[in-house]
Amino acid sequence: MARGLKHLFAIDPSVAFLNHGSYGACPRPVIAAQRRWQDALERQPVAFMDPRHLRARFAEVRAALADELGAQPGDLFWATNATEGLNLVARSLPLGPGDEVLATDHEYAALDKTWDFVCRRTGAQLRRVKVPLPLVSEAEFTDAILAGLTVRTRVLFLSHVTSPTALVLPVAGAVAAAREKGIITVIDGAHAPGLVPLSLGALGADFYAGNCHKWLMAPKGAGFLHVQGGAKRLLAPGIISHGWQPGVAPDDTGPLGDSAFLDAFQFRGTRDPSAWFSVTDALSFRRDQGWDGVTRDCRALAQATARAIADEFGEALLASDAFLSQMVAIPIPRSDAAALHDALLNEDAIEVPVIDWNGHTFVRVSVQGYNSQEEMARLAAALHRRFGRRS
Repeated sequence: MARGLKHLFAIDPSVAFLNHGSYGACPRPVIAAQRRWQDALERQPVAFMDPRHLRARFAEVRAALADELGAQPGDLFWATNATEGLNLVARSLPLGPGDEVLATDHEYAALDKTWDFVCRRTGAQLRRVKVPLPLVSEAEFTDAILAGLTVRTRVLFLSHVTSPTALVLPVAGAVAAAREKGIITVIDGAHAPGLVPLSLGALGADFYAGNCHKWLMAPKGAGFLHVQGGAKRLLAPGIISHGWQPGVAPDDTGPLGDSAFLDAFQFRGTRDPSAWFSVTDALSFRRDQGWDGVTRDCRALAQATARAIADEFGEALLASDAFLSQMVAIPIPRSDAAALHDALLNEDAIEVPVIDWNGHTFVRVSVQGYNSQEEMARLAAALHRRFGRRS
């Protein structure tokens, strides 16, 4: 695959950048759009930060993003990133001694620490379920999650796309079953927007946090938190500012003119909102470039590369194709992850994460529209030189 799109990005042309999944890469037109917003802010700061101006622009972005995510605009507000949004959720939930938070053994390390911090403060306990591997069916995954629920489970926390293992987890069945039992459902969707189709309203999770700076290709600092129904009453603002008022329902009118829920969470003093404002430009860029086709090509290239490298080393991928995307964790022979990462970067000009997880080593390859077949071959050759072919 080579669509000639690298010129649209500021990526160093001398490096095979196979790590879109970590921080994304923002297209040049979207970077330019953000800078226009920043220039407007500096040109007339008072008028720009007037809640009437911010409210109108917040509404435009929420509407566009809600359409992309299959959500209602009034259920969305902006966060710096998914980790910030999920911290807000975890710190707000009414947990106490004896309560349990159930997660899998594939969660993002920063969120493992978040739940550990919250559990230490509240007396709750974090428990884990092992995801069946290789992952081949939704029913098998859902059954494993349900088997892990107990009468003490208050929160079900799942990654939609796992960070260390790059699996697209089929979370819908587990979310529905947990909600039927009155369990609060929290989804880490950091990697999902732009990577997998989403319909957050239909999914029905109480809380769903995501990033726009990864696969939607917005600027860094553009994330969101989606909160549905009665879950809005559970959430406490991380910052109390002019938008908060006591004793009102989430759907009541707030002091700054939106719902009380949105007023309390989206107005945060002098926080620069330019990354969030540029989400609409990122969505337009994707449409203008026919990004659905780009995504299909990237997925095919990522999975073909993963199968070829895994086969060379006699390894098996962690899931069937239905649970893989254009970001794939490829098992390789055990090695020093940090040393291998640095060697691939410094000796081969390849930027790719090397991950230690549960006794395995992976290279987690992300394929985006600026990547090529030649770069995939460069990675395969670099790994072959270091490990050879396993008989």
